[in-house]
Amino acid sequence: MTRPNIIFIMSDDHAAHAISAYGSRVNSTPNLDRIAAEGMRMDAVYCTNSICSPSRATILTGTYSHVNGVSSIWTELDYRVPTFIDVLHDNGYATAMFGKWHLGEHGVSVPRGFDAWKIFPGQGDYVDPEMIDAHGTRVVPGYATDIVTDLSIDWIDGLDAEQPFCMMVHHKAPHRPWVPDEKHKHLYADGNIPEPETFFDDYATRSKAVRGVRMTIADDMGADDLKTEVPEHLRGPENREARMSWKYQLYMRDYLQCIQSIDDNVGRLLDHLEETGQAENTLIVYTSDQGFFLGDHGWFDKRLMFDESLQMPMLVRWPKRIEPGTRCEAIITNVDFAATFLDACGVAPSQLATSQGRSFLPLLQGERLDDWPDAMYYRYWEHDDPIHAAPAHYGIRTADFKLIYYYGAGMGVPGASDRILEPEWELYDLRNDPSEVRNVADDPSYAGIRAELETKLAEYQRHYSDEPYVGPDTPQPVWGPYDVELFERVQRYVEGIRASS
Repeated sequence: MTRPNIIFIMSDDHAAHAISAYGSRVNSTPNLDRIAAEGMRMDAVYCTNSICSPSRATILTGTYSHVNGVSSIWTELDYRVPTFIDVLHDNGYATAMFGKWHLGEHGVSVPRGFDAWKIFPGQGDYVDPEMIDAHGTRVVPGYATDIVTDLSIDWIDGLDAEQPFCMMVHHKAPHRPWVPDEKHKHLYADGNIPEPETFFDDYATRSKAVRGVRMTIADDMGADDLKTEVPEHLRGPENREARMSWKYQLYMRDYLQCIQSIDDNVGRLLDHLEETGQAENTLIVYTSDQGFFLGDHGWFDKRLMFDESLQMPMLVRWPKRIEPGTRCEAIITNVDFAATFLDACGVAPSQLATSQGRSFLPLLQGERLDDWPDAMYYRYWEHDDPIHAAPAHYGIRTADFKLIYYYGAGMGVPGASDRILEPEWELYDLRNDPSEVRNVADDPSYAGIRAELETKLAEYQRHYSDEPYVGPDTPQPVWGPYDVELFERVQRYVEGIRASS
């Protein structure tokens, strides 16, 4: 049997609710929708640590952050932990990686196990970016999303027709600071992008830790993001809501314009596969490293365990094995990706010995698995970080409920604060409160449900060998080093944002 190819396309910070296949109210993505129409839309895929570097490490290794070493953007991948790319390469697959890497040395380390690679240093630039490959660093003229697609198509065309391959196509967009391609700058410019229903959330029932995060569009989005200063008439606390709406339109305009380039380039890649006769035997995946707040609850960015941040879009097409127009509602995490890709290629997932994930290939093929997990476990480690002040927390999500514990400590994670916060709980009834605006953790009528979820949370922590926080003496994982000078520069940058708002 001919072994399939895999093309794994991942954008950065692309929320599922900015994809029309997921019912977006703000934009249209016809080429991403093609993947959903010709394959499967995954409706309950979640990241296990909603921040860029940790999610990328988890996808590659099939492990949680406390295993692979990448707990925050300041930590480095433990190269003793193997990746599914290593396994595929050892099993005769050609492998390639183009675009955003962002793992180790703050994104400048060399990707391992790839026959070909060309990456952005760190976050990378949108226009005329520097790129690194085995021959060194040089500026590549053009727009980043086009460049990554060009590199991907050229590499495929250079392969022998019988050579199976796995290629990772990692776009920078739509990551902050949202610099669109010139050809898309006319889109969404009328200032009428719908605001989300929770835009003016008052956080009345939230924990203190969540009420203190610095991710509000009104107060924490600065001139560097908006490419302009806030007008004088919108400054001051009395103009907060008007300022928030004004900023939202600029933010979303640029964000959605960046996504338009993603959609166009996914279309280019799909067309090329069809023109060259490779579409039938290629498993193509579109996802993002996590979700993103698009004004939901008044926020931007990610990190928190609310669904807009937690959910990863995932669209999968494989004509030989996946029925077109299908949906999957089973709970899946990015820990499961590696095992699934190996399974799809006919390689035993057990060859990735450290993997904590499980193959969901049967689910892609429409099978029902009665023993599939009914919950997912999440842990955010970068406590009280200097930019967003998001609290460390862990929790459990089922189809109907979400329980979150803000344990209030950095546990030695590089980039995390030493400040100790009071532990707090949140519980959301997702059936009756899908927008997650009413915390019922202390509601007596939910005491039984909370107890059940606390038991399940402990079970999942034992399953993944992740120590719960029980106080200052809790054992801490050993984390990699981080760049002190870079960290201090970020702190100064944040101070500048606050001064300009």
